[in-house]
Amino acid sequence: MLLFIFDMDEVLYGYDWQRRMAGMTELTGLSLEQLRERWWHEEGEIAAEAGGFASAEVYLAAFNDAIGFEVSEADWVRIRGSAMEPWRDSIAAVRRAAELGQVTLLTNNGPLTGKYLRELAPELVSVFGDHLYTSSDYGARKPEPEVFRSVLARYSIDAQDTFFADDMRENIDGAASIGITAHHFTDAPALLAAIEAFAEARRD
Repeated sequence: MLLFIFDMDEVLYGYDWQRRMAGMTELTGLSLEQLRERWWHEEGEIAAEAGGFASAEVYLAAFNDAIGFEVSEADWVRIRGSAMEPWRDSIAAVRRAAELGQVTLLTNNGPLTGKYLRELAPELVSVFGDHLYTSSDYGARKPEPEVFRSVLARYSIDAQDTFFADDMRENIDGAASIGITAHHFTDAPALLAAIEAFAEARRD
């Protein structure tokens, strides 16, 4: 079996973080600087991505406490989704990978995003099925080698039979450090070519 691991934001979906923050500013009245200071840092969102909050509910309670405003689950998800736009050619490349092996998602996100991935990224459901995971599911975030080892363990597969695509060079380096074939995403045609080349090489 071959395993194909894909990042989500800026690989399968365009993701406008500034637009997301503008939505949160409109809802809460907090400035971008205040949001950064209160949550978007090592002890907040980054910790969430690494599995620091046990559930979506625990995450949202900590988020609301930190920013001093009661954001509902529905509003949090709505604002997150408003910053996302599907890249259909990239998703088509994943569909090709699914014909060649097992596909799985690995996105640096916390448990609330994880809870609503099927609603936030509906275009992925028919391609990935139940294999939609955030880094928080693994208790570590990219680029830490630990998260990639956990993915390999979940699928009982060797690094040499695994392909990974991400837009961030540091994440590519993290995967490559344990022997995974890692592709630095720039556009969908290059992604598709890399998928085909990897599958062909493993057939030899």
